[in-house]
Amino acid sequence: MIGFLRGTLMQKSPPQLLLDVHGVGYEIEAPMTTFYDLPALGEEVKLYTHLVVREDAHILFGFASETERMLFRTLIKVNGVGPKLALTILSGQSVEEFYRCVNDNDTKALVRLPGVGQKTAERLIVEMRGRLPELNTAGASSERSHVPAPLGNSPRQEAIAALCALGYKPQDASRMVQAVAADDKSCEDIIRLALRGAVK
Repeated sequence: MIGFLRGTLMQKSPPQLLLDVHGVGYEIEAPMTTFYDLPALGEEVKLYTHLVVREDAHILFGFASETERMLFRTLIKVNGVGPKLALTILSGQSVEEFYRCVNDNDTKALVRLPGVGQKTAERLIVEMRGRLPELNTAGASSERSHVPAPLGNSPRQEAIAALCALGYKPQDASRMVQAVAADDKSCEDIIRLALRGAVK
């Protein structure tokens, strides 16, 4: 098991990034909460990782904090929640926000996330309530030192593609981005605002 990776950030195209660790390029999928913390391309970053092994692929997931990784690992133990849905949940809510939803029985906030229906939201609340006390959220909101870096396509196009990869329909992703996009915003800022608007 790979516990963490420390290397140079070579590419970032939400929800995927490429990390150069001593000449080996690791393709990593990460939630948007982690992307908000990423430094500029070419700088060093440390990510806590979780490896998912399937018959057809080995997928490495990366997280800015151990708390995010712990929540991811707890989420995928819930019946009907796979790694992709867990990544979507973490992208749409911070650890603290998810903690609040579970404690307050707030299914409405959960069903606004793509792929989370009423039954799944109720199951998450029931099954996660007993496990959440193990999660320490104190370190989840570290100070963000994000420095936007230019991406290959326009920030709007990258944001729409990222939202589609997280499970949103193309027309919904386009509408969400259109509502918040501005020429002076980075891709990550557009996604952050779009997700925030989607879960209000």
